[in-house]
Amino acid sequence: MPMTQAIYGLFPDPSSAEQGIDALYRAGISPKSIVVMSPEPFDEYSFSKMDEATPMPWLAVLGGLVGGVCGFLLARLTQQGYPFPLVTSGMPLVASWPTGIVTYELTMLGAVVTTIVTLLITTRLPNWKPQLYDPEVSNGKILIGVLEPSDRVIIDIENRLLGAGAEQVKITGRDRAS
Repeated sequence: MPMTQAIYGLFPDPSSAEQGIDALYRAGISPKSIVVMSPEPFDEYSFSKMDEATPMPWLAVLGGLVGGVCGFLLARLTQQGYPFPLVTSGMPLVASWPTGIVTYELTMLGAVVTTIVTLLITTRLPNWKPQLYDPEVSNGKILIGVLEPSDRVIIDIENRLLGAGAEQVKITGRDRAS
């Protein structure tokens, strides 16, 4: 599978990687086209918080509410849906414990399914497109790159990454001569 068109730098430590991110921001590169890959989490640096915001908790609550309402309606309407009048000997036609159990279970099902779907969507899984990766990340380097850069900014990005402390800058998916 061919690699996507990209330019990236391999940084030896998180502080130089932070400088590389700042250099890309100063160059006017959109945060959505910047890729950061590190062998371990560096929570004290801003580049580790680029994809931090997620609507997952609110969507899980919404999924739980929808599941709970559907569970309650399923249990209630099923118990009332019998076409003939039932003789219940003074007991309520809609029993609270079985209705509560079905409501609870479908509330949990809605929350779990919504969480899984949100996780898959926000992490872009499965992703069949070629991904940017370098084996040096497994050896402790931090990859900072730009996906799909235009031809006119490649040299500028390369100079900025090298100036920020990249040990190596690589270009994938293009001839270096072009």
